[in-house]
Amino acid sequence: MGTKVGFGIIGAGMISGFHAKAMKKSENCYLVGVYDANPVAAERMAKEYGVRHYQKYEDFLADPEIQAVTIAVPSGLHGEVAIPAAEAGKHILCEKPLEITLDKVDAIIAACDANNVLLSPVFQSRFSKPVQLVKQAMQAGRFGRMVLASAQMRWFRDTAYYSGSTWRGTWKLDGGGALMNQAIHTIDLLIFINGAPKEVFAFSGTLTHSIEVEDNLCAAIKYRNGSFGTIEVSTSCAPGFPRRLEFSGSAGTVAFEESKITRWEFANPLPEDETIINELFGPVNAAGGRAPMNISSDGHAMQIEDLADAILTGRRPFLDGREGRRAIELICGIYESARTGKPFFFGS
Repeated sequence: MGTKVGFGIIGAGMISGFHAKAMKKSENCYLVGVYDANPVAAERMAKEYGVRHYQKYEDFLADPEIQAVTIAVPSGLHGEVAIPAAEAGKHILCEKPLEITLDKVDAIIAACDANNVLLSPVFQSRFSKPVQLVKQAMQAGRFGRMVLASAQMRWFRDTAYYSGSTWRGTWKLDGGGALMNQAIHTIDLLIFINGAPKEVFAFSGTLTHSIEVEDNLCAAIKYRNGSFGTIEVSTSCAPGFPRRLEFSGSAGTVAFEESKITRWEFANPLPEDETIINELFGPVNAAGGRAPMNISSDGHAMQIEDLADAILTGRRPFLDGREGRRAIELICGIYESARTGKPFFFGS
C-alpha cells in the first residue's frame, strides 16, 4: 500500500465541498473523483477540484484508485450508497447521521464488517481541543461524581433553508429536524463525554417553519452514571447562537461554546488549568448557528486524516460505526418519547 489513500466523494451538494477542502489539507490522502446522481453537479465539482467525475455509480466503485469514499448525500439515502460501497471493498467516511433508523444503521455496519472495510461516521467535533480536554478531565476523575450534563443549541435557519431543498425537513430523507440534522453533533458529545443514556422524556414541536419535522425540542435525560441533564435544540432562535455544553460534578464544572471554554473550575486546580484558560477563553463565534456554511473544514480534515491513517496502518479509526450508532439510538429514543408522551427507557 502507498503512503496516501485515494478517496472518492459520493454526492456533490453543500457538504461535499468541505470534504474536498479537507482532503487538500491532509497529507495522507487525496481526492480521485466525484459521483452524484445529478451528472451536471458531479461534473461541476470535478472541474472545480481538478478530478474525475463518473456518469454511473458502478464505474465510480470500479475505479481501483479509489480506496475509500466519503458519503455526502441526503441522510435517508446513506444506506443505499454505503452498502454497495462496502461490497466493492471501499472504506467509508459517512456524514452524520449514519442513517435515520437503527435498522438501517445496523445494515451499514453489518455490510462493512462482512467486507472487512472500515466505517467512520462524521463527528468532527470530537477532534476539537475543548472536547478532548473535557474528555481527559472526565477520564481523570476531576469532576468527582457527575451530577449534570446538558446541552443547548439555539440556532436559526430561515425559510429558504428548507424550501430550497427537496429533502431537508422531511421524515423520509432527513429523518427528523433540529435534533437529527443539526443537534446530532451535540448529542454525540454528550455521550462521548458523559456516557450512555438510561432514560429520556421529551417534548417537540414545529413552531416557526412549514416542515414535517420538529424545529424545536426539549428533553430531560438520565444517564447510566446517575447524572441528569437537559437537551434544548432549535432552528427558530434568531439570529442564531453558539452551541453550548456544560458538565458539572461534585468536584468541578466545565462549559464550552463551539471552540471556546467559558468555564473551567475544579475543586483541586492543576498547574495546566491556567494554560487552558489563557489559550481557550475568549469571544465565541456563532459558527453554524446562523448559517450552515459558517463552519471550518479543519475538523473534517482531522477525521479524514485519521481514517486514512487507519487504512494505511491497519488500525481501527478513532471513531467507528458502532460509536456513530450511539447518537442515533439516543435521538430515536427522544423522538419516541416526544411521539408517545411517555418516558423512553434504553436497554442495557
